[in-house]
Amino acid sequence: MIRKILVANRGEIALRIIRAARELGVRTVAVFSDADRLAPYVAEADEAIHLGPSPSSESYLRGDRLIEAALHTGADAIHPGYGFLSEQAPFIRAVEAARLIFIGPPATAVEQMGDKTAARRTVTGAGVPVVPGTDQPLATPEEAAATASRIGYPVLLKAAAGGGGKGMRLVREAGEMPSAFAAATHEACSAFGDGAVYLEKYLEGPRHIEIQLLADAYGTILHLGERECSIQRRHQKLIEEAPSPVLTPEQRAEMGETAIAIARSVGYRGAGTVEFLWQDGLYYFLEMNTRIQVEHPVTELVTGIDLVHWQIRIASGEALPFTQSDITLHGHAMECRITSENPADSFLPSTGRIEFLSIPSGPGVRWDGGVAAGSEISLYYDPLLAKLIVHASTRTLAVERMRRALMELQLVGVETSASFHLAVMEHPGFRAGEIDILWFERHAEALLRTATGTLRAGKDVAAGGEALPNAGEDAQRNTERAKKDEPRPDATDATTDEALKETRDTEVLDEAGNAGGLEDIVLAAALAAALLEQEAHNRREGSRRLETEERMMDSWRAAVCGWRR
Repeated sequence: MIRKILVANRGEIALRIIRAARELGVRTVAVFSDADRLAPYVAEADEAIHLGPSPSSESYLRGDRLIEAALHTGADAIHPGYGFLSEQAPFIRAVEAARLIFIGPPATAVEQMGDKTAARRTVTGAGVPVVPGTDQPLATPEEAAATASRIGYPVLLKAAAGGGGKGMRLVREAGEMPSAFAAATHEACSAFGDGAVYLEKYLEGPRHIEIQLLADAYGTILHLGERECSIQRRHQKLIEEAPSPVLTPEQRAEMGETAIAIARSVGYRGAGTVEFLWQDGLYYFLEMNTRIQVEHPVTELVTGIDLVHWQIRIASGEALPFTQSDITLHGHAMECRITSENPADSFLPSTGRIEFLSIPSGPGVRWDGGVAAGSEISLYYDPLLAKLIVHASTRTLAVERMRRALMELQLVGVETSASFHLAVMEHPGFRAGEIDILWFERHAEALLRTATGTLRAGKDVAAGGEALPNAGEDAQRNTERAKKDEPRPDATDATTDEALKETRDTEVLDEAGNAGGLEDIVLAAALAAALLEQEAHNRREGSRRLETEERMMDSWRAAVCGWRR
């Protein structure tokens, strides 16, 4: 078994890997930038190494520093997580050249599949259907425009070196190509260190369905069923679930065997995902992600198989002890990506300090988070704060459980996407499973209006107190308006002013407000603003407080964890 892992990532996935390693008796080394010096995952690891300044190009994308840190701390393996250098074959080769174990697939498999254009060439040769497009990176916007004219607009520009919606732009006509090409290459370079992009025909309204794979070094490759990832905004996944509401057992088996054949053709090892576009019973290869996926927890919950455990165990030389017939799906799991984005303001990023955080719990609820009260949220990295995951016996119950968990989530200090997710859980189309990758665009206006009207910020800081007058009645009325897509009336009336005078800064709604569904917390945003105003003096002196906290954390880590700067 591997003895010590350097986790070459940050946030929730770094914490997920650290916890999995600890359960296997493996020590861990965290790495951190200036912005992450007080992040929860840093304190959770056995050791921690400072990589450099906050920009990822000067820290998490510096493969040389990561390898140096691994050697310096005596780690014998590196786990890349997802994003950053996780799908960079040169980094894998450098890791192996330093006589370290890379917890992931071989560099040759990444070269063929991690590079999206090479992957298209590989699967086309194997007879797998693909969306029409290019199998080589595009050098200039003029070349991209010429190719798009042959294929026919609309088209998608996509990053060749990575996925996750980064470096992706929809181009509907030739005049949009120059700016879209520049934006896609810039974003791809920032996210993956490689600005290469390719082009695909844009399909209108398919589903995004992906197959999870697990492969050992002895020829065993298994599929663990599918995940439905069709709820997306600008090609960024927002909600994932397993299994898909539409696949039959026969279709699942067929797509699973296709994914296994693709992985076998490149000598794959470890955890990986083959993504497809599915429409009217037909499916087309989209890409293969040669790493752990953000949404892996939903597969873990329906199969009972810990994917991160098996990444580590396979890299340690273990064989998979089960067969395809042993893989069965139990119940339904769903994941919401909780991001620091404001649904009421076009999902603009929100920054600041998390002043209060209370996470949901109860039967069938899981929280994979990378933040805590006191965490500083910056613009340097992806806005993902945490993943809220639920599991239940049926999809209907999973939706209700997610709705309940979202209502329990309390986070104040930065805006989050939670109110949007709650609006989705209430939407009749989503509840019926009638979704595709354009579902968000079709329903965005009503969803965001409902999310804005929810005004959950007050509940995010709930710490006890008296109920506001008429809270339950107002919540019920506003919920009914939201369901009918009616506009919500102005909340800043005389009743609001009187309620705030009576409750002052510390009073919150009681459970009576919960009966109102989406609008259960009436007037709460104003209440939250009053509470946050009290913290203004702390913000003005934030630098001094952070310096004090940093000295305390340095002392604690030095004494307990063997931490070094």
